Parts: sequence; C-alpha cells; structure tokens
Amino acid sequence: MEKTTSQKLRLGLFVIIGLLLFILAVYFIGDKQQMFGKTNQLSAVFSNVSGLQLGNNVRYSGINVGTVRGIAMINDTAIRVDMLIDKTIFPHIRKNAIATIGSDGLVGNMIINIIPGKEKATSISPGDEIRTLSRIRTDDMLNTLGKTNKNAALLTSDLLKITNEINQGTGTVGLLIKDSNLANDLKQTVHYLKITGQGSSESITKINRLISSLENKDNVIGVLKDTAVANNLKKIVLNLKQTSTQIDNVVNNLDTTIVNIKNGKGAVNYLSNDPELVRKIDSTMTNVNEASLRLNENLEALKHNFLLRGYFRKQEKAKLKEQKKEEQK
Repeated sequence: MEKTTSQKLRLGLFVIIGLLLFILAVYFIGDKQQMFGKTNQLSAVFSNVSGLQLGNNVRYSGINVGTVRGIAMINDTAIRVDMLIDKTIFPHIRKNAIATIGSDGLVGNMIINIIPGKEKATSISPGDEIRTLSRIRTDDMLNTLGKTNKNAALLTSDLLKITNEINQGTGTVGLLIKDSNLANDLKQTVHYLKITGQGSSESITKINRLISSLENKDNVIGVLKDTAVANNLKKIVLNLKQTSTQIDNVVNNLDTTIVNIKNGKGAVNYLSNDPELVRKIDSTMTNVNEASLRLNENLEALKHNFLLRGYFRKQEKAKLKEQKKEEQK
C-alpha cells in the first residue's frame, strides 16, 4: 500500500524529533561525564575501591568536577584509579589534597571525594598522583557491630545473674538490700561517721584559728618572727656573752688578788697582817692633821698682818664679784 504524503511527513518529522532527542541525550550525558569539556587526567592509588565503577563522579569540596575513566589493578594491595578533572579546577586543588572513596547517599553509587588540604601548598599539575585515605567500609562496620552485639549479649547475661543474686539476697549487695539489721547498722555507722566528720571539721577550724593567731605580732611567736625583734635579741645575746666573758675575767683577777693577799704579796697584806705598819700609818695621819691645823692658824695670822692684809681683801672682793655674776645668771 502506497503511503500518502501526510504519512511520509509524519514519519520524517518523527525521525527528526527522535534524532534531536538522541543528540540532546548524548550531549547531556557527555556533558555530565565530562566528555565534551576540557579535562586533564589525575590519578590516585587505593587499597580497596569498594565497588567503584567507570563513569562514577569525582567531587571536590562537594562539587562534581570529573569522572572516573580507568581502574587498573597494580598488585594485590594497590589499585590505580584514573580520573578526568575539569581544567578550571586544577588551580584550586593543592598537592596536599586527599582522595577518599564514599557513597552518594545511603544507597547511591560510589564516588571519589577530594578533600582540600589544611595547609597551603602549590597547585597540582595534570597527570599527578594525589594521596589517598581508606575509610572504614560497610562490611567492617557490620563486623564490628556484630562483635558489639555479642559483647552486649554477654553483658546482659551477666547483669541478669547479678540481679538474680541481689533479688535472692546473696552477696554483699543482696545482703545490704534484703537484710534490715545490716542496713540499720550501716545507717548508724554513717551517722557516727557524720558526727565524727563534724567534730573533725570543728577541730580543724580551731587549729586554723590558732595558726592564724600565731602569725599576729602581738603574740610571742609573732614577735619572734619579727626580723627587727630577732636582730635585737641576737644583739642582746651577744652583749650578754661579752659581759659574761668580762665577768669571768674580773672574777679571775679577784681570785688572783685574793691569792696574792693570802700569800703575803702587796700593800693590802701588810696593812692587814703587820700591826707595826698600821701604828706607823696612824701616827703619820695624826701628825698630818696637827700640821694642817697649825697651817690654818698661820694663814689666819697672815690675813691680819698689815703687810698682806690688802692682798687678802682683794681676793675676797674678787670672790664676791664672781658669786654675784653666778647668782645673776
């Protein structure tokens, strides 16, 4: 059956629309996969890629900047991952940046996250290899959770045993809870301890007051702690020491003098032991007294002599003037 012109137009329009949609899909997919943009290669080596596939996204600080273009096994512990990164992002990626493998959401595809370095460094160059950091995988987390669950089950069984013993009144804790007499004794003990603690607190307060009072300068210890008083006491002790030394010397001299007197040496011994010398001294003193009396009589006689009378009068006038001057003062 020959097709009409309208059917041919519809077919052609359908083919053109389908081709345009295909081209747009290829463009958007290629643009998302960095197929048509200007890109450079960057690589990283991981110990485990955790299901990473070709075409997965590469993010830098949460922004899609490239895609995974190659995954190659180097050895049993190293896997090389090649990435196509937008050229405009290279100046922002530093050489101390770190690449990690994570998931896009809870159940999304695996992606590579490039974390900026904390310290300033030079920008990375095309073809460089950046450092990597292997995070904990989901399997490892599940294994850890499994061990934690086993440990929790063991702890739960032990707690059940302990609670059963407590409820049955066995063990120290069970006795404390079930035995009323023991509880009362413990209560009294705590009460006595409280009273003892209060008494100790009061005693410590009194001791602190006593120690504080010792610091006061009005007290004996406070005075002794004063440096000025200490220096004065030190000087007094030194003076007492010197005085005691001098007293010892005087006592020694007195002992020597007494010994000399006893042994018949010196004038004191003669005066005390020789009576003839004493009588001579007495007669000498008597003669001296008589001579002084006679001398006074001679002086009185000279005062009345007409030759020396004027001299003595002048002396008396001079004495009177001096006495008047002293009285006026």
